[in-house]
Amino acid sequence: MASTEAIPAKRWGRIIPPAILVYIFGFMDRTNIGFAMAGGMSDALQMTATLSGLAAGIFFIGYMVLQVPGGHIAETGNAKKFIAVSILAWSLICTSLGFVQTATQLLVLRFLVGVAEGGVWPAILVIISHWFPSSERGRANSYFIMNVAIASIITGPISGWLVTTFGWRSVFIAEGAVSFLLIFVWWPLISNRPSEAKWISKEEREYLETTLAAEQKELSSEDDAPTSLSTILSSVNMWKLILIYFFYQVGIYGFAMWLPTILKSLTNSGMTSIGFLSTIPYFACMAGLYIFGHLSDRSGNRKKYVALPLLGFALCFLASAFLKDYTWVSFAFLCGCGLFLQCASGIFWTIPTMLFPAKVAGDSLGIINALGNLGGFVGPFIVGWLTTQFMSIYAGIYFLAAMLACGFFLTLSLPKKTEGK
Repeated sequence: MASTEAIPAKRWGRIIPPAILVYIFGFMDRTNIGFAMAGGMSDALQMTATLSGLAAGIFFIGYMVLQVPGGHIAETGNAKKFIAVSILAWSLICTSLGFVQTATQLLVLRFLVGVAEGGVWPAILVIISHWFPSSERGRANSYFIMNVAIASIITGPISGWLVTTFGWRSVFIAEGAVSFLLIFVWWPLISNRPSEAKWISKEEREYLETTLAAEQKELSSEDDAPTSLSTILSSVNMWKLILIYFFYQVGIYGFAMWLPTILKSLTNSGMTSIGFLSTIPYFACMAGLYIFGHLSDRSGNRKKYVALPLLGFALCFLASAFLKDYTWVSFAFLCGCGLFLQCASGIFWTIPTMLFPAKVAGDSLGIINALGNLGGFVGPFIVGWLTTQFMSIYAGIYFLAAMLACGFFLTLSLPKKTEGK
């Protein structure tokens, strides 16, 4: 076989961009409620901060529903078709959010958006695992997860402008409607596996099939490798991964959903200015994803480069809260939060495929994402509740920092094999 350097790498340009684009709009449609909340929705629907936090977080209760089925369908069936149907469903429901008249209607539709988006994440991660060997997967996952930063950079100015110009309902209607167009990018570009792709060269297909098969043979031969769903659920490592991801999502979505409100409290700016200010931490986020993804792939140490961002995120959050009287110093630390915000995500998702063989990897990804993403409910909701109780958004920030610290210490307990060879 030719050297790795000589192997064509068309997969990077054909698989990663459409995966990024799908999740740009998925992330936009799940987090734009933060701008609606800060832009008048809570007042219009007579919602307290606690109820607004529930509306932001209930998405993740619905998100659980299709996590395991989505991962299973992706591993054993047709991930491409499953994701296409999901795109159409969430676009329709997101657009409908612009027409709600009561808080109850908002809660129901936010739950249904979660159901519609739920299986997409594990399905895309399975597709990536079919196209990128272990030595490339940290970078591939990190590039994919850049969608979060790109979505937030786009969402901030657009959502701020829409709220200011047309009102909070326009955020849901406009951004939900545009998501329908994704289907025209996703369907013609994506293939489930190298064996199904007509555009791939013989050399690239043979390299991928040989390398991935060898990795699975090595993993399946290990005595302690789980081989069934029931074995996965009894694995201590599985529950460590679920809890780490839970604590991480508490921090990520607490930050994402309440950032416009934090900025409003910190700077007393208008919504258009807040929209632009909210993009700056996400430029730092893109840099963090690139830097940590490359460091992790170069060293092979997945544990280290998951733990360090969790710690950095927590410390920057605390510093931002402690220094709130110094507006732009506090904002600088919010940008530091952005640097660490998502950079552990791509690296984290290489760990399940190191610990579990392919025949159960799809299920393991779905279970971790389903249960771990309950943190996306807990973070926004508890921040809203603490804000109501203490009349300050900063009480919620202290909670988020504590959850991230828990994730850091738990990551240190992962098996030595996650440190590389």
